[in-house]
Amino acid sequence: MSADLLLSKLEGVRRTGPGRWVARCSAHPDKNPSLNVREVEDGRVLVKCFAECDVESILSAVGLGWDAIMPPRAIDHHVKRERRPFNAHDVLVALETELTIASLAMLDIGKGKMPSDAERERLLLASRRIRSAIELAVDND
Repeated sequence: MSADLLLSKLEGVRRTGPGRWVARCSAHPDKNPSLNVREVEDGRVLVKCFAECDVESILSAVGLGWDAIMPPRAIDHHVKRERRPFNAHDVLVALETELTIASLAMLDIGKGKMPSDAERERLLLASRRIRSAIELAVDND
């Protein structure tokens, strides 16, 4: 299965990366590309219209059915769940927030100000989140 058949029936197709394209949506009057098309390793073609057209309408408008974007599978197939990695920028921003909370608490403690119960709970949460991020990074290596 490949995205080629669907892409050949769309207008304004432009590649945005490996296995990724944008195009004008066939299900509504689209002046600017609002349709994302992505081909994944198992042969599925994922389609998302940001004007919220449903996939069935998009396929119908170009004369295709679900079989054009979904490969046939045996009844007993066991597909590993697709794991979507976190965006590195988002992870770093989240870690920065948690590290800032920990740093501010350490500065206060250094000045002799002990954290309140609520501040201590938030500091523990920051610690758990940082530890969890480290464990996920180690597991993905």
